[in-house]
Amino acid sequence: MFGYSVLRASMNGPLALQLFTDLAGFGIPLEGFHTETGPGVYEAAIAVDEALPAADKGALFKTAVKEIGAQHGAIPTFMAKWNADLPGSSGHLHQSLFDADKKKNLFADGAGGITPLMRHYLAGLVTHLPELAAIYCPTINSYKRTVPGAWAPVNATWAVDNRTTALRAIPGGAKSTRIEMRLTGADINPYLAMAASLAAGLEGIERKLPLPPATLNAYTGDAPPLPRTLGEATSLFRASEVAARWLGEEFVDHYAGTREWEVRQFQKAVTDWELARYLESI
Repeated sequence: MFGYSVLRASMNGPLALQLFTDLAGFGIPLEGFHTETGPGVYEAAIAVDEALPAADKGALFKTAVKEIGAQHGAIPTFMAKWNADLPGSSGHLHQSLFDADKKKNLFADGAGGITPLMRHYLAGLVTHLPELAAIYCPTINSYKRTVPGAWAPVNATWAVDNRTTALRAIPGGAKSTRIEMRLTGADINPYLAMAASLAAGLEGIERKLPLPPATLNAYTGDAPPLPRTLGEATSLFRASEVAARWLGEEFVDHYAGTREWEVRQFQKAVTDWELARYLESI
C-alpha cells in the first residue's frame, strides 16, 4: 500500500506546483501538501484562519483542486471512502478559541496543558457527536469510512494526541493548543461542519459540561457509539435540541429533509455489489 513519500509529489511536480501557485493566488495558502496512505492520495493543510474565512477557503479549495487536476488529466475526488480496500479520506477540523482581541488562545493554560474552558468545549463536542453526525458525515458514503481499524472514529471519544479517537486534544504553546475533530471526512460542507462544531463546543461551555475520561483505544470499550448509517444519523439530528437551539429549527427541518431524501435515493439504487453477489447465483 502506498504511504508517505518524498518522491511521488516530485514525480507529479507540475500538478503539485500549480496547486501551490494557483491556490496561493486564490488566497488559500497551504502549510503542507504530502502523500498519504493509498495510491493517489494527498493531504493538504490549509493555513489557520477565523471560522468563516476558513470555511470559505475549504469550499474554494475543493473546487479549485478539481479544476486544476482536470488540466493535468486527473479527477480529484473528496469522497470519504472511494475504495473499500483502502483507508478513507478525512477532513479534519482543527479548532481553538481566542479572546475578543484575537491575541490569547483560551485553550492554552500557559504551562503546556489545557484550560477548564477547553475541557468544557471538548466535553460539548464529545457529548453531542452522535446527534450532529449527520453534518459531520453527510453522505451515504461517509459511513463506509467510519469503520474499526481504518484510522477513523466509530464512537464518541477523546484523548490527548490519540489518532483512534473522534476528538484529539493537542496541548502545546499559546498558539498551537487546539482540538482536532477527526470524525469529519473530506466530503463535509465546511460551513456546516464548523457551525456544528461551534454549536456543540459553546453548548459545553455554557452548561459547563464535565469531560468524560480519555480513551486509550477507541475501537474497544463502552463509549457511546456513533451512528452507523446516514439514516440513523439523520433521525438523531432531527430530534436534537442542541441543533435546534444553535442552528435553528427551520434549518434542522430542511437539512434533515435533504438527508432523508438522500437515504431514499440509496434505498432505490441497485449497486455493483448486489449485481456481483446475486446476478448469477439467484
